[in-house]
Amino acid sequence: MIVHIVDGTYELFRQFFARPSHLNNAGEEVSAVRAVLRGTLIMLEEGATHIGVATDHVVESFRNKLYESYKSGEGIDPTIKSQFLPLEEGLQALGVAVYPMIDHEADDAMASLAAVATADTNVEKVLLCTPDKDLAQCVQKGRVLQFDRRNNKILDVDDVVAKYGVPPASIADWLALTGDSADGFPGLKGWGAKSSAAVLARYTHIEQIPPAPGQWDITVRGSTKLAQTLVDNMDDALLFKKLATLVTDAPVAQTTEELRWQGPTEQLAAFADHIDAPDLVKRAEKLIGSR
Repeated sequence: MIVHIVDGTYELFRQFFARPSHLNNAGEEVSAVRAVLRGTLIMLEEGATHIGVATDHVVESFRNKLYESYKSGEGIDPTIKSQFLPLEEGLQALGVAVYPMIDHEADDAMASLAAVATADTNVEKVLLCTPDKDLAQCVQKGRVLQFDRRNNKILDVDDVVAKYGVPPASIADWLALTGDSADGFPGLKGWGAKSSAAVLARYTHIEQIPPAPGQWDITVRGSTKLAQTLVDNMDDALLFKKLATLVTDAPVAQTTEELRWQGPTEQLAAFADHIDAPDLVKRAEKLIGSR
């Protein structure tokens, strides 16, 4: 069994910027929703059997209480935001398991679903369908892989190391030191991607980095300043690491069987009509009839 875990919010944004506008009869923008639902059907048509889609029902999460400058919904194009709820409704109508996050983020839901799937001995492989670097921390050799559907690229552990310079276990530490502009935390001054990767490749976690550069057994340019910056800003570094670390106990499915697609619901016809996508019904009915 292969389990597909999809970043629904990422897909919505991706399709919004990739597709021309489409207004339904009520004058509502539905282009991105249509594209995501059609893309989900393609996955099913290509053989996917177990799919879980994680979404950000709201942009804010528990992390906003930890760090005031953490990303928020401010500045999001309202025509994208207006499609958050319709996407969830459309996925539910299609019969796909969807997990809208309120206190957590979609990334947390994906990590939690991956944990449920890997605990199932019937699961051969888990595909995390997103290019988001945060999810690289969940990759496990040959078992949990990142799948960038847009570029048709799969990342295993070796690919994560090649891309970021550190293994999955150090991704949260790497993000903490270098910062993540998408999530709104800056990292530590002077700690760039290469220096952070070099140090973490040796020491794995921030807490294990020796406080004095003379204690380092690797050569890194500017090590004296880097070490002092880390000592002076350790509280921030650990906070940023907490922000970057995905939780695995978000409210999601308890078993992989909950992710099995068993066909569309009775609501699909009405929803497809609402977004001017009658093809969804025909394709879904044809697909379930062939299984």
